Amino acid sequence: MSQNAVKRLYLMQVGSMPEYQIPIVCYLVQTDDDKNILIDTGLPAIMPEEETDFVNGQDVIAQLASIGIQPDDIDTVISTHYDIDHAGRHAAFTKAQYVVQRAHHADAANNPRYAAIRAQWDQPIERIRLVDGDMKLLPGLELIETSGHVPGHQSVLVRLPKTGAIILTIDAVPFGAGFTRDAQDDGSNPDAEAIHASTIKLLDLAEQEHGALVIFGHDTEQWATLKQAPAFYE
Repeated sequence: MSQNAVKRLYLMQVGSMPEYQIPIVCYLVQTDDDKNILIDTGLPAIMPEEETDFVNGQDVIAQLASIGIQPDDIDTVISTHYDIDHAGRHAAFTKAQYVVQRAHHADAANNPRYAAIRAQWDQPIERIRLVDGDMKLLPGLELIETSGHVPGHQSVLVRLPKTGAIILTIDAVPFGAGFTRDAQDDGSNPDAEAIHASTIKLLDLAEQEHGALVIFGHDTEQWATLKQAPAFYE
């Protein structure tokens, strides 16, 4: 088996948006050589006053502790993007390297959308690994550039020894109903063309991976059917 091969994937719900009844989630990947790779960090411990849509649950720190992982045990944080429900606890992982698309990090620098939690994602540049487009992070773990929801959004492909391929769409395709080649543009999103292109890219990937489990970013019905920490996929 390849060095650094992925052996385990945990799914963790760390909060919700009650109005829409959707989960806020993070993921933990573990490798054969005991590296811990966190994908997103969920909501901030203290929500900004203007953010009334989100409700914290058992946060990522507590969920990790329940499986014996402390913040300093996290080697890498894959940051799919800097929205408040995905990057709210980044600063807790002081030993980790952050992996983010260069285009997203550059856009965030002057974008008020991410200002409320800038202290979380705006880490010292020597701890941030900026990547450009699709890349294999290590054997069994690939980053898939899926702009549209925001510039430089990234999804993640995980290959496990027993389960096989799992595609984490994150916010490129938040709900299973949108995972179609025939999605209609209702005019509500200025980046609809990019969203559609990324959806097609992920559909193509799912076909190439023959039987891949596709996990959507905020799909309540699907989430209820999935293994959640402390259970895991292997």
